Amino acid sequence: MSALHKRSLAIAGHRTSVSLEKPFWEALKEIAAGEGRPLASLVAEIDLARGEANLSSALRLHVLAHYRARAGTASLSPAV
Repeated sequence: MSALHKRSLAIAGHRTSVSLEKPFWEALKEIAAGEGRPLASLVAEIDLARGEANLSSALRLHVLAHYRARAGTASLSPAV
């Protein structure tokens, strides 16, 4: 399992730190680059939409949803 990597970001005018595994940081960078925007912009959008969820969890779920949508399996619920 990959170790957590902590990054500091400015979101909505305040600094925050987020810990994610390196593959999730890499995936978020790829997603942001594919959308032609900075990583901080993508994280800020996810932050706004997350509700009460933990930001790290929301970022992981965003990555999962992105790649599932690309694979044609957009549902986040496990197969039964």
